[in-house]
Amino acid sequence: MNHMPRLNRRSFVIGSAALGSGLALGLDIPFGPTVVRAADGSPEVNAWVVIRPDDTVVIRIARSEMGQGTLTGLAQLVAEELECDWSKVTTEYPTPGQNVARKRAWGDFSTGGSRGIRTSNEYVRKGGATARMMLVQAAANEWKVPATECTSVNSVITHTPTGRTTTYGKVAEAAAKLEPPADVKLKDPKDWKLAGKGVKRLDTADKTTGKMMYGIDVKLPGMLNAAIKACPVFGGKLKSYDEAKIANMKGVKKVVKVGDYAVAVVADTWWHAKTALDALPIVWDEGENAKVSSASIAKWLEEGFDASQPAFVGNENGDVKAAFANAAKTVEAVYSYPYQNHATMEPLNATALYTADRCEVWCGTQNGEAAFAATVEVAGLPSDKCDVYKQMLGGGFGRRGNTDYVRQAVAIAKQMPGTPIKLLWSREEDMQHGAYHPVTQCKMTGALDADNNLTALHMRISGQSILFSLRPAALVNGKDPATFAGLNATGEAAIGYSIPNLLIDHSMRNPHVPPGFWRGVNVNHNAIYLECFMDELAHSAGQDPLEFRRRLMSKHPKHLAVLNAVAERIGWGTPAPKGVYRGLAQHMGYGSYVAGAAEISVSDGNKIKVLRIVAATDPGYAVNPAQIERQIAGSFVYGLSGLFYGGCTVKDGYIEQTNFDTYNSMRIAEMPKVESIIMPSGGFWGGVGEPTICVAGPAVLNAYFAATGKRIRSAPLRDQNITFA
Repeated sequence: MNHMPRLNRRSFVIGSAALGSGLALGLDIPFGPTVVRAADGSPEVNAWVVIRPDDTVVIRIARSEMGQGTLTGLAQLVAEELECDWSKVTTEYPTPGQNVARKRAWGDFSTGGSRGIRTSNEYVRKGGATARMMLVQAAANEWKVPATECTSVNSVITHTPTGRTTTYGKVAEAAAKLEPPADVKLKDPKDWKLAGKGVKRLDTADKTTGKMMYGIDVKLPGMLNAAIKACPVFGGKLKSYDEAKIANMKGVKKVVKVGDYAVAVVADTWWHAKTALDALPIVWDEGENAKVSSASIAKWLEEGFDASQPAFVGNENGDVKAAFANAAKTVEAVYSYPYQNHATMEPLNATALYTADRCEVWCGTQNGEAAFAATVEVAGLPSDKCDVYKQMLGGGFGRRGNTDYVRQAVAIAKQMPGTPIKLLWSREEDMQHGAYHPVTQCKMTGALDADNNLTALHMRISGQSILFSLRPAALVNGKDPATFAGLNATGEAAIGYSIPNLLIDHSMRNPHVPPGFWRGVNVNHNAIYLECFMDELAHSAGQDPLEFRRRLMSKHPKHLAVLNAVAERIGWGTPAPKGVYRGLAQHMGYGSYVAGAAEISVSDGNKIKVLRIVAATDPGYAVNPAQIERQIAGSFVYGLSGLFYGGCTVKDGYIEQTNFDTYNSMRIAEMPKVESIIMPSGGFWGGVGEPTICVAGPAVLNAYFAATGKRIRSAPLRDQNITFA
């Protein structure tokens, strides 16, 4: 039996926060003669693989599934090395409490930044390979033959010289008692049989039949429901409330204060809780932030462009100042990008059960260990007295990487010990208390010589830093490296152009509205800034936008390869059908190279029909090409919704958009035809869930200029009176 070590609560919380920034780990899995068993009694061959007597293979998945397909992709990688029968594979989530107790055997639970597969592929593959070798060794021991004479395919082990066979289920018990091999060799991806194939997702059937359990579906015996309201102005406080006014309302059990900023009503049903909360007289102390508006934020960001203002340098080469002094022509533009809400279909929720010696939480989370750390901290109990049971996420997009809703649920449950409490945010609460895509502006100046060559580029981003708000320890001498995603000299989000004189810097300005990791994050606006301005420079130089880019990309072959692929597929350089206009863009993010080319038509000058988008992506390796195609199409829904509709505005310190009537999302009829070109070149692991979002916006904006001659330099398009046709 595994005994949970007793950890100091504070040291765990601090330690888990440090680990959140990334971890290099080996396969640290407890083995020994004592068989570790799953809940149903089946033997655990290792932390990743449980095999039942009927040959069912249970693969443990540490990352969160929120529609992106990570669960199936990780299972494919384990199963590939395990050589098991894919038709008998199922999955389960280990808990973060178990992970801590077992010296983080499953590694990082965080799911964001398109890291689910790209940063854990090696150790999960080793988990599968290790289990296979142990199963084969167990069969060889039973037959008293060398393991080198045995092979394994489709969960069947064969002794080649004699033809004897057995199955994984029959030797799993014996395998679980073996020491794991020290040397584990992984397959060359060219030899993959299951990974690299577009297999059906493992979670689809339960989702389509309604069997899938999300956090919002959790029901426990004796459970009560809670609705919550926090001060609508970020940073504001709860001044007072009149509990007596709702004490006799139907179903109400208790009114509780949550921290110094919120109040919750607990009732027999959530609707009773919400109805009572809406009737509760509340007085807020909104503070100085109530004076802030979108206009005041925009003005403050604009002031960051002044040359006298300090700025962090993200990428620099040559002498920009001298190049501008000698330029034949300069081109200047200012772009802006708004706050945007994650707007997950499932509002934030968590169910907590607190007693004097135990606290348990059921929730959808993108970071099980962070949710666990929050539970431990708020409960005030040792870590061996707490755990979090991860549920399927009804949308994450970065928002469920935060733990505010978990903290609230535990804080409420602590005030009603022994009673399970399900906290569910209303849609209005969810919309007004997000962690939003950061607000930024960007001033760009380019220099052209007499031959219309780009000799210099200065990009200054003025606006928020996500890390300043959410992970200040990750700042580098005050600088937020993530701000420069897609604009770096090297690395997993590098710029795809060689420019003789370059300066990209950031005037950091952090308004009171909290920023967060919003699917695609900084590459979304950086791609619009850079790729739309590249089009402006090409137009000013009198050059074709594709050829203008190509001249700057000779030292960036992977960037160029995806750009060439979409240009060829869209028919760039050949006449488009009458009334159809094209635009393109390329960028890099999350280790992957991506490009997009759009075809649009425009009616009445302001109604855009996005007819077609071609996307190319080089993620290094493609574990499930069919799922990558779905991710590309889904990312374009997110990117185009953000471009046309996704803007949150601030009035009197609070977010004005409170529901989908004021924060729209694109409809099926507005969706273009999407063509995906998946071109993995090998040698690296890139992400697929987020990168292609960023090229949708600039490709469409550049096509709009081709159609109308008008540059749109701010989003959302709804604010420019531009709509889908």
